[in-house]
Amino acid sequence: MPFEIATPGRVIFGRGTSSQVPTIAAASGRHALIIGGRDPVRARKIADLLARERMTTDVWSITHEPAVDDIERGVAFARSAGVDHVIGIGGGSVLDAAKAIAALAPNDGPILDYLEVIGRAAPLTRPSLPCIALPTTAGTGAEVTRNAVLSAPAQRVKVSLRGPTLLPRVAIVDSELTHGLPPPLTASTGLDALTQLIEPYVCSRANPLSDGWCREGLRQIATALPRAVEHGDDASAREAMALASLLGGLALANAGLGAVHGFAGPLGGAFPIPHGVACAALLPHVVAANLHALSSRAPGHGARVRYDEIGRLVTGRPQATADDLVAWLHALVGALGAPRLSAYGMTAAAIPGIVAAAARASSMKANPVALTPDECAAILEAAL
Repeated sequence: MPFEIATPGRVIFGRGTSSQVPTIAAASGRHALIIGGRDPVRARKIADLLARERMTTDVWSITHEPAVDDIERGVAFARSAGVDHVIGIGGGSVLDAAKAIAALAPNDGPILDYLEVIGRAAPLTRPSLPCIALPTTAGTGAEVTRNAVLSAPAQRVKVSLRGPTLLPRVAIVDSELTHGLPPPLTASTGLDALTQLIEPYVCSRANPLSDGWCREGLRQIATALPRAVEHGDDASAREAMALASLLGGLALANAGLGAVHGFAGPLGGAFPIPHGVACAALLPHVVAANLHALSSRAPGHGARVRYDEIGRLVTGRPQATADDLVAWLHALVGALGAPRLSAYGMTAAAIPGIVAAAARASSMKANPVALTPDECAAILEAAL
């Protein structure tokens, strides 16, 4: 089938590569808006480095998953300050905020004009400000995706700002920036990365390039994730996780996702469930449900063969099957101590609403098999 590949203008990968920020920023403009997260030190270090290059900087922080109101304030700040490029250094929330602010600042009109689900999803017609993305977690792959996920508390949903202009100008993936990540966050973001390598590989829009990214990422993450959680100072494990996350981001941006992410958006909008935690709680149950649906309704579907292959890739056993994959996923999620959905206040009473919302999610449409409402409800009940 035809396919299209979209990536940032430049991807720089390797330990210590964040030292290149001053040179790259200087080529992007003279007044940078640096967006950081909970730890202000990293953003200030970038600001100090740019000051040595006689560049003007402003620092703006996002300490939670970005909401529509947060982005509106960030856009207003960027416009009033007169910045000419944006640098995001942080986890997926920070990078999504940086991409959204960079994309919206040159475009007129209210943010709702451009949002999916709760807005008109109008295209962004003016080019984004140059954006440089530096991830400090190994999970979302947001440094190479063309959307930004925003929460809309009033509507209790998460929505996307989407379009080719959201791709960063430069993505710098330096695994040394992830070394201080605590074990629970290493686990949840890593399980998000794992989900973003499995779902694009079996989704309905997979293509030869995304397949290659997924295979290599799965080989890397299978051993690196447990190692990085247990030994956070293991430089090789951190580097392998950074690579797996990058490859997953490239794959999802150019193929698609599936039911895990179809559920994760509505769950995150209705409950304070971090995205990676939602993926971890759902992944084994979604894979099992997909396999059952494929066996009963589409036994010759190619996704079944792909699940078998994933089982071999992650277990390292030549004879492994999709059933072995499900067992491996359950064991991994358990060993990493991933919380269940009920830990964040979700109850069985919320299941019908989440099922209805997930049915409208774009990620659900790429799932390898259409799941019935009853099958969707059973997945959520198993993940409670």
